[in-house]
Amino acid sequence: MNDVMNILNDTTTNRSVVPAMESLLLKPCPVLNHGFVSVVDYMGDDEAICQAARVSYGKGTRSVSDNRNLINYLMRHRHTSPFEMCVIKLHLKMPLFVARQWVRHRMASINEYSARYSVLDKEFYVPEENVICTQSKNNKQGRGEQISSQKAREVAQWLENEAKQTYHTYETLLGEEYNIARELARINLPLSMYTQFYWKIDLHNLFHFLALRCEGHAQYEIREYAHIILGIVEKWVPLAFAAFKEYRLEAVTLSRTMVTVLQRMLVGEDVQQENSGLTKREWEEFMEKFSSSRLCPQ
Repeated sequence: MNDVMNILNDTTTNRSVVPAMESLLLKPCPVLNHGFVSVVDYMGDDEAICQAARVSYGKGTRSVSDNRNLINYLMRHRHTSPFEMCVIKLHLKMPLFVARQWVRHRMASINEYSARYSVLDKEFYVPEENVICTQSKNNKQGRGEQISSQKAREVAQWLENEAKQTYHTYETLLGEEYNIARELARINLPLSMYTQFYWKIDLHNLFHFLALRCEGHAQYEIREYAHIILGIVEKWVPLAFAAFKEYRLEAVTLSRTMVTVLQRMLVGEDVQQENSGLTKREWEEFMEKFSSSRLCPQ
């Protein structure tokens, strides 16, 4: 009986512990004006990825360089299941319109704050002047040029005033005079209102999320969250993070026709969009892939 009690009272752990992650636990990192990202819990580390790949219970005599080479191989050849051995749970607070983009990534567990049960706080997102832009001319779902400071201030003021007015209506509906059900009173609230949720996801699917949402064409607001999470992942699994950055995040993917075009260019052929076999949009995307490294002519 004493042995059992000693086991139950033992607070030591044999699980993998990452000191850098322990220092982050339950410490919200601010994003936008009222949002945050907070690490609630995590499981696994770089060693867990290698252990799963080797199907071994012991660390053996493997060195850090062995693990790095193995993780690089797994990432390079898209052997994804070992990365699923690592899991992270985050507490996130963000505007509703960002959350609706977020939940499109379905390979995760999520539980959101309910406005049917609770009253939403008087917090809403108002963009900074420097991110208030016109509609992009060549990207139907993106921003274009920044507008003048005067117009940006006007837009920000409109957004803030309308959000405050709508929240005033929300409070009035909830008040004693009307006593409207919370599930109805909320329906006119703007997408700038903040929501919160817990989000649990494995590392493989988190990498997929980050590859999409850290990309320059993703909406600015969700990129702000993605970059914070990217920094967390670097502390959590530094070897896997380095492999992800090398082979996915900052890598270039080419279609079969794009590879052919590149081969033709490398042997000195003058290839233009008209004789490339690529559509105008594909050609622009192809040139954009190499613009920063200057491997192809502009």
